[in-house]
Amino acid sequence: MSLLITDECINCDVCEPECPNDAIYQGVEIYEINPGLCTECVGHFETSQCVEVCPVECILVDPDITETREQLEVKYEKITGKKVV
Repeated sequence: MSLLITDECINCDVCEPECPNDAIYQGVEIYEINPGLCTECVGHFETSQCVEVCPVECILVDPDITETREQLEVKYEKITGKKVV
């Protein structure tokens, strides 16, 4: 699954630098997440770092993009060139 930033985002700028895959970017009105780069921090951390730092809890699992842990691991390997440990 990829994560999704809802319109409750307050543009506080804390999530973007936490993303190890550079999947978070400033959209037209709020921050957005590129689902092609989001691995929910699989391969990097035990938990999604953007979710951990979000003060308004507006980052959720995107119900329209379902991926298994194995698919997220493959995406991580493609993005980083490293195997998940």
